[in-house]
Amino acid sequence: MSDIRDLPIGIQSFEKLRAGNYVYVDKTQYVYNLVRTDKPYFLSRPRRFGKSLLLSTMKAYFEGKKHLFEGLAIAELEKEWTKYPVIYIDLSRGPYTSLQALHNVLNHILRIYEKKWEVESEEREYSLRFENVITAAFEKTKQKVAVLVDEYDKPLIGTMDDFNVHDDIRIALRGFYGVLKGM
Repeated sequence: MSDIRDLPIGIQSFEKLRAGNYVYVDKTQYVYNLVRTDKPYFLSRPRRFGKSLLLSTMKAYFEGKKHLFEGLAIAELEKEWTKYPVIYIDLSRGPYTSLQALHNVLNHILRIYEKKWEVESEEREYSLRFENVITAAFEKTKQKVAVLVDEYDKPLIGTMDDFNVHDDIRIALRGFYGVLKGM
């Protein structure tokens, strides 16, 4: 039997990568160290540098999916494997040609988590809905909530050529992300 494994070209899902036995360069010791500091982090790296895969790895870790980490450094480091509530926001959906397009994506994401955490909200403001989701996840699990945001800047990058739309989206995202600072 061959020990040759496929390269994970285009695979950004840690779970799919591990289940498919693809080549994986183990950096989970850094994930372990990163989450132990108990601080928010903003990770900015060049395009195609593995940010989405890193967030997917962190999502699996926070969800306590110990079986995915067998044979990796973190399996030796982590002793508790606590399951945390995870809010994974992927803003790669698009294109963001208008403020309404951003609203549609945020509304879709928030509805998923409102349903998951049984949040009944009459709020229309996305920042208040986001805060309600985080609060509900914490109250139901009594665990800190991991919020992971992938492609955080795509709505802004996609509107750089239209100042008015860009500015509207910037203001909307500032309020949305401001929830994280406040919590």
